[in-house]
Amino acid sequence: MSTPRIDPDPLSPLNQMQRYLVHEFIDDYQDGLLSRRDLTAKIGYIAGGAAAATAILTRFGVDDGVVLAQEAGATPQATAPQSPLSVPPDDPSVFGVDITFPSGSGDYTAYEARPAGSGSTPIPEGFAEATPTGNGSGLVLVCHENRGLTDHIRDVSRRLAKVGYVACAIDLLSPEGGTAAISDPNAIPNILTGGDINRHVQAFMDAVTFYQQEGDPFSQRVGMVGFCFGGGITWRTATQEARLQAAVPYYGPPPPLDQVPNIKAAVFGVYSDDPGDFANEGRDNLEAALKAAGITYQIKIYPGTQHAFNNDTGPRYNEQQAIAAWNDTLAWFARYLV
Repeated sequence: MSTPRIDPDPLSPLNQMQRYLVHEFIDDYQDGLLSRRDLTAKIGYIAGGAAAATAILTRFGVDDGVVLAQEAGATPQATAPQSPLSVPPDDPSVFGVDITFPSGSGDYTAYEARPAGSGSTPIPEGFAEATPTGNGSGLVLVCHENRGLTDHIRDVSRRLAKVGYVACAIDLLSPEGGTAAISDPNAIPNILTGGDINRHVQAFMDAVTFYQQEGDPFSQRVGMVGFCFGGGITWRTATQEARLQAAVPYYGPPPPLDQVPNIKAAVFGVYSDDPGDFANEGRDNLEAALKAAGITYQIKIYPGTQHAFNNDTGPRYNEQQAIAAWNDTLAWFARYLV
């Protein structure tokens, strides 16, 4: 009698970040936030083709006979920021400018927002005349979601500048020409996660070096915040960048647990209370590792929220809890960026 063939797990060839995104995209589809076409395209890019995508969707019970989102499109994104915290690009108290800095074998582009000094004007490199004052100062690195550098992330950067920080939001697709150069947005998640994830960590480390070598006074204190995919990169950067004093990952996948003892920063983790949010997978083990390593940390779960509840251009935005999380984020930076 022959032994029945057992099909391997179609997720096994994927890395941790790719598996995280597969779960996220399937949840988006099941909640009516993503079309079947876009779901298949995103997973196809990640998994290596339509056949692999079909195997993954079958593995999760997503078949062609179950239509949970309109094929023509899903729930649209907001056309403008919904948050009362939003800071428009022409706010006179903030300077926003694109900068470049070296990393790896080339240059990376980033959106920099910094507080405006009285009568100051931005210079080409993006270093305005404003100087750090009080506790609301320092350099805060900002890591975008799996969509690349969007207007929402630029807005988040200006929110930081509004309260006194220099924010640097790196376009992690810079080696591919930048987010705007990617013709098919469905390909972006795979570009971000299909290669060496450490290239992203290195870009943030090189950004800190760039600011410090330029003598920017804000870079004497360094923090980081990231969202979703960017939350995962924030966790990983915290395990490798000793100059990081404070980090706030929003619902991202955990770092390798054996690297947790390397963390020098004080870490504040923002999570939803949705049991279906895959970002919560492994959170208890992560917290145990943080505690065992003696890391300064806090994990906070916000009630009545879903994944990506901070993004006010998305359908899961929860204004009350997003504002609460933002205030907690600023309080954390004020406490540890000193």
